[in-house]
Amino acid sequence: MNNNMSLKFDAIAENESFARSVVAAFCVSCDPTVEKINDIKTAVSEAVTNCIIHGYENMANGQILIEAELSDDLLKVTISDNGKGIPDVKEALTDFYTTSKESDERSGLGFTIMKSFMDSLDVQSELGGGTTVTMTKRLK
Repeated sequence: MNNNMSLKFDAIAENESFARSVVAAFCVSCDPTVEKINDIKTAVSEAVTNCIIHGYENMANGQILIEAELSDDLLKVTISDNGKGIPDVKEALTDFYTTSKESDERSGLGFTIMKSFMDSLDVQSELGGGTTVTMTKRLK
């Protein structure tokens, strides 16, 4: 079975829970466990939050694109923005790396969380051109 979906929405905090719920609902046809659904929702939440907070720095008019594909029991989800990009992806993938100001109470970009909840994580970024996060998860 192959199934695809895409969703484009404004990069505002109010849409984060909507985005993770849509991806979770998309996976239901594969009958994943509640634990796997929660893992997916957490990873999607982290990626979408990165787009809003770090990619666009809460600027107006940012857009986030989510593309998801189910192939048998494998979910592939790609979350991208056209924000400011990440200067050094390798450094950004280290634990607790953040682009936030010291006054913000954040513990990093969440890539460590995404890696721990998903089977694979790939991050591509271009300064001034945005960031794309691609994650996979076996659902069975």
